[in-house]
Amino acid sequence: METTNSNKLALAVLSTLLATMALGVFTNAVFSPHKMVKAGYELPAAEEGASAAPPAAAPPDDPLPELLAKADPAKGANDIKPCQACHSFDKGGPAKVGPPLYGVVGRHVASVAGFAYSDALKAAGGDWAYDKIFAFIKSPRTAAPGTKMTFPGVPDQQKRADILAYLQTLSDNPVPFPK
Repeated sequence: METTNSNKLALAVLSTLLATMALGVFTNAVFSPHKMVKAGYELPAAEEGASAAPPAAAPPDDPLPELLAKADPAKGANDIKPCQACHSFDKGGPAKVGPPLYGVVGRHVASVAGFAYSDALKAAGGDWAYDKIFAFIKSPRTAAPGTKMTFPGVPDQQKRADILAYLQTLSDNPVPFPK
């Protein structure tokens, strides 16, 4: 009698395993992803005879004096928050990842003692005038190819003007806006 019970028990275990395997095969057949014949997706082809239009260029910036006339230093103070991760805006502030920006307007480019500027900025020369800063913060990598600055830039021209208005307030002798 014991042999019969152990055979029944073995049959129950094997039947359960077989049912589990069958269930796995069934669910894989039902829910399996379809194999693609060719990797990737087909992109729509250009119509024949139609020439590819060049990408639309960004509209030119409005004249800087007009933007600065409407600029709000309070908004600029808010817009520089991402810059504070790398730059100090305090008078006598330390160099961080980037140089301190107190009194930057009118200061010679790459002139903060002890800061390791990129060769691109060392070669730029001149002073940080409003138009130079305006172009630089739009796209640092375009304005100074080879710069170490990884910030992508501020495309909005009014935000850049607001930042310039704020930077003007960060000086003992503020440089007047261009007319």
